[in-house]
Amino acid sequence: MADINRLKVVLVEQKRTSKWLAEQLGKDPATVSKWCTNSSQPDLYTLTKIAELLNVKIGELLKQ
Repeated sequence: MADINRLKVVLVEQKRTSKWLAEQLGKDPATVSKWCTNSSQPDLYTLTKIAELLNVKIGELLKQ
């Protein structure tokens, strides 16, 4: 399976952790970890919230 999102990269660029993101979203850290490793993907609503928290466009979180 190809990587779909760039979440891990964007978090590193912004010096944020997946634990921080999980806390901000009220999600289990294991869930966010799965998103970062591309073993699962957030839904569109959650992806929008992630983009807002990281102050980036949704497109920046996706592989092109």
